[in-house]
Amino acid sequence: MPSIAGINYLVRDVDEALTYFTVDLGFDVLEDDDTPGRRRVVVAPPGGTGAALVLKLAETDEQQAAVGRQGGGVVLFFLETEDFARDHARMRDAGVRFREEPRHEAYGSVAVFEDLYGNAWDLIQPA
Repeated sequence: MPSIAGINYLVRDVDEALTYFTVDLGFDVLEDDDTPGRRRVVVAPPGGTGAALVLKLAETDEQQAAVGRQGGGVVLFFLETEDFARDHARMRDAGVRFREEPRHEAYGSVAVFEDLYGNAWDLIQPA
């Protein structure tokens, strides 16, 4: 069965985004190929089984306008965890901006946070 292996994630600066994802969110670097004329950087949560993010430098005016608005204002990414309290505290301590206090819903524990560009994410531990 086919699966989604990666998603292009538009960034203003690859190194800035790489630091955010690895330091603030704790992601692993799966690839950092700095071939002349083209840099390909891929990150993913540690031990993750979902799609990875390909940090794509926004080059055109259209791409630059989409940075931080890739989800059109709605939650675009869902970062699933097996220990919500641990990861929420670690991310908050790293300076990640949460839009709300944690909620405990029938489907699990969740809180919406913003990435470094303002895209909305859910940190979620399913019930």
